[in-house]
Amino acid sequence: MSARVFLGHGASGTAASMAPYVDGLVGLSIEAHALDLPRRRAEEAVARFVELAPPQPGVVVGGHSYGGRVASLAASGRSYAGLILLSYPLHRPGAFDVEARTAHWAGIDCPILFLSGESDPFARIDLLRSAVGRLPAAELVTYARVGHGLLAVLDDVLDRMARFIRALPPA
Repeated sequence: MSARVFLGHGASGTAASMAPYVDGLVGLSIEAHALDLPRRRAEEAVARFVELAPPQPGVVVGGHSYGGRVASLAASGRSYAGLILLSYPLHRPGAFDVEARTAHWAGIDCPILFLSGESDPFARIDLLRSAVGRLPAAELVTYARVGHGLLAVLDDVLDRMARFIRALPPA
């Protein structure tokens, strides 16, 4: 069984806002779907995320910003094949509450790919590098002069996502 990817959107987006990623992955022969998430605290959206993307062999989850945070919460204590975090919101701009956004990471047991802009106000790069460095199976890719959105580097993001997905153990 090949991988199936489910991606959640950012706080101000919808499933449609994930189209560049979904369409790009489909164009690279990877099954991908965007999820419409409820607009509420990330912790309150986990049940819906898990309902839409049940933990099963070959299922890779992730998302952009809020969607990635929900996906990471869903992956904590559940068995997914992999986790892809686009512009993970490590902290609120100017408030470096990193522990509040990473405490659940200890429960994640799948490989994780982080893709982040080095000028992202939601993830000061030194704090992100430090946090990711504490994870046993995580890769961090950063982009100079890129903020909270990754569309400016979409081709590279898609290539890295595809390589990560294809490198996962078969389901």
